[in-house]
Amino acid sequence: MTNDINTITGTKDVVWRLEDLYAGKDDPQIQKDLDFCLSEALQIRNQYAGRVKELNAKGLFELVNRLERLSELLGKISGFAFLNFATRSDDPEAGAFLQKVKETASQVSKELVFFELEWANLDDERAERLLADPVLSHYEHYLKSLRRYRPHLLTETEERLLAEISPVGRSSWINLFDKVLAHQRYGEKKRTQEEVLKDLYMPEREVREQASKELTEGLKKELLVFTHTFNTVLGDKMIGDRLRKYPKWISSMNLSNELKDETVNGLIDAVTSRYDIVERYYLLKKRLLGLDELLDYDRYAPLPWLPQRTVSWQEAMDMVLSSFERFSREMAQIARQFFEKKWIHAPILPGKTGGAFAHPLTPSTHPYVLVNFAGTLRDVETLAHELGHGVHQVLAAEKGYFNADTPLTLAETASVFGEMLVFQDILKGLKDPKEKLGFTAAKIESIFATVFRQIAMNRFEDAIHNHRRDKGELAPETYSDYWTDTQKQMFGKSVTLTENYRIWWSYISHFLHVPGYVYSYAFGELLVLSLYSLYMEEGEPFVEKYMELLRAGGSKDPYELLRPFGIDLEDKSFWQRGLDIIDNIVSGAEELAEKARA
Repeated sequence: MTNDINTITGTKDVVWRLEDLYAGKDDPQIQKDLDFCLSEALQIRNQYAGRVKELNAKGLFELVNRLERLSELLGKISGFAFLNFATRSDDPEAGAFLQKVKETASQVSKELVFFELEWANLDDERAERLLADPVLSHYEHYLKSLRRYRPHLLTETEERLLAEISPVGRSSWINLFDKVLAHQRYGEKKRTQEEVLKDLYMPEREVREQASKELTEGLKKELLVFTHTFNTVLGDKMIGDRLRKYPKWISSMNLSNELKDETVNGLIDAVTSRYDIVERYYLLKKRLLGLDELLDYDRYAPLPWLPQRTVSWQEAMDMVLSSFERFSREMAQIARQFFEKKWIHAPILPGKTGGAFAHPLTPSTHPYVLVNFAGTLRDVETLAHELGHGVHQVLAAEKGYFNADTPLTLAETASVFGEMLVFQDILKGLKDPKEKLGFTAAKIESIFATVFRQIAMNRFEDAIHNHRRDKGELAPETYSDYWTDTQKQMFGKSVTLTENYRIWWSYISHFLHVPGYVYSYAFGELLVLSLYSLYMEEGEPFVEKYMELLRAGGSKDPYELLRPFGIDLEDKSFWQRGLDIIDNIVSGAEELAEKARA
């Protein structure tokens, strides 16, 4: 089945060239680099441990620059091991190699924890004098950011111990989850999860219903493993947060995103207050599909007028690059490199990680993109999304390894914007109001998945983390109850959730990989809707400011990065503006529906 899809779409040979990093997992240079990283970490510790408070600006710059170069080399090796594993997670050798790299990385981390501790604990007056020195201007934001963690750092002995045992802790459970999920096959045809999920977008209701049953049956077989993994990861975070004195389960994520709790709470309150938009749309969709009851597996059913043709990989590439070109020639030129230089892995394969991602790797190398391309218009938008990430990562690399890493909230800016560019171009090419309605509906559902669904999932996370802390481990039924309750709040009376849907929390990897991450999607989508409306108003002057935003990477906090656009994240009404745009898009769909009936 997967070979058929890859042949039809032309993705069979669209695989990434990891040789840009290393010749293979047996490349002797890998071991040399690992040995160097560990040796360099020991030398840095021997030379600087206990002496950070004595350094002048020049000495501190030299130390941080040395740490950055070491971190970048280790990041290159770790990135290679991860990417190698991502396309063959059922290969024991790939898993063993990834684990080996993680263990070495933990050894390096253990030797270097002294720096973060000593720098964070330096008295404020001394730190401010050093940061005011022009010599340190390149690392100013990075060093300031490290000091944010001062209240949550442990003793050096404790930090070294945690770094030592980290490879066999939470990350090992996440690896197990990924392996089990990638190895799982569904239904009589033994299909991959990607193939089954694709059927939920099919026009035939019996196909969607069968996909729902197959996915549920497959998940049930591993529910014991999934539940235990969830409980372990939640417990690990609970203990870690308690040791580090984080007041809430979400506090560490907010700190990492450089956001105030009030900003995040404002986002969540704004989105949950407009769940009526979701209910209104799905009631419309139920009518348009002619159904008495809209079930959970009907949510992504295409309207009858949505073109169902299969898009080839070549067409998808042309669509994305032409949309990027109309916005910015530089954006298109960077994106084109991913195709021409084999920085993308596109076919659907057994053992390959599901979904899609863009990995930034390191500034001295280049990013890589993974998609599972099945030839739908949705896949074209996903490709644009991940290439938006890739463009962002290439531009931000100019800031260096320590400054290129963008907070998760702004990391979605270029990706969602890229999606919007492609969507608008496809929509303009449609002349029939019914086709416009079908395509607009698909976009609305994509926006819902990024805004409302992610915030509903944040509410699920909030419930399970607080339950784990207050009441202990959760039974599968308890997870399912929280999942169903938070999803029902979003859908209202518009969608009926079946018994099968109750365990669909169990395959969502974000809950494990990056607890608390999901609100970043809603943040990014609402931000992009506002940015895109500014682009429509300003035209070319906006493009220059936008590209500068991408180039800035994580060299400033989100509040400062968005100031040139007149955006104030502390203004709660900001989120309502984005939600009003979604409301208007739904109103447009309702108007198109009336024309379609005429």
